[in-house]
Amino acid sequence: MNINIYKNKEEVSEKLSDHIIKNHINNSIALSGGSTPLLLFKSLSRKLSSSKNLNTKFYWVDERCVPPDSDESNYKMAKENLFINNIFKSENIYRIKGENEPQKEAISYDKNLRKTLKLKHDIPQFDLIILGIGDDGHTASLFPHEFQNLRGEEECLVATHPSSGQKRISLSEKIINNAKEVIFHVTGSGKKYVIDEIINKTGNYKSYPASYISPKSTNLSWYLDFEASEMLTK
Repeated sequence: MNINIYKNKEEVSEKLSDHIIKNHINNSIALSGGSTPLLLFKSLSRKLSSSKNLNTKFYWVDERCVPPDSDESNYKMAKENLFINNIFKSENIYRIKGENEPQKEAISYDKNLRKTLKLKHDIPQFDLIILGIGDDGHTASLFPHEFQNLRGEEECLVATHPSSGQKRISLSEKIINNAKEVIFHVTGSGKKYVIDEIINKTGNYKSYPASYISPKSTNLSWYLDFEASEMLTK
């Protein structure tokens, strides 16, 4: 495990974007949603602004079951902040179609992954998966209340948000742990206790889905700011 700590969320995004450009610019990458990746997307698009039609393949860790023009869409945020100025080939952007019936789309996306990614252990293998963490210890859309029931699922699954009941399509623990590299990108003080428990295997860590992310490659990294890592550095 490799832990990288920087002074603020801006520096985290700058360092992570440098790592992606150096090591993964023509690879397959699964992106996360939420607010944390926004600065990363802006950093990547700025640094690559002079590039055109790069061969990077983009996928999503999870997606809310909403249309692609919804403000809740993870795809929309990436489209407006990363996929601009023809930096990347449009045919290499593989979105989860949140407007479709969830179970059918999970099956369809699974087929798409098997068609466009190399297989290892008969499971599609990403070069890089970037994950976030919720203050309840969830990652992707693997939530504590249903995680144990979903652990046997295949590459893609349908999850339910515990508060809103919103359906989401998510990569499974199985496919995340099959990636060549997995990075947790987390900033802000709201996750500091969960991060401490997961990394140090203390407290309630076994109840957090993020604790079960342990790639077979052993290539797991954390990119944190001072606030998110506060409990680790005390």
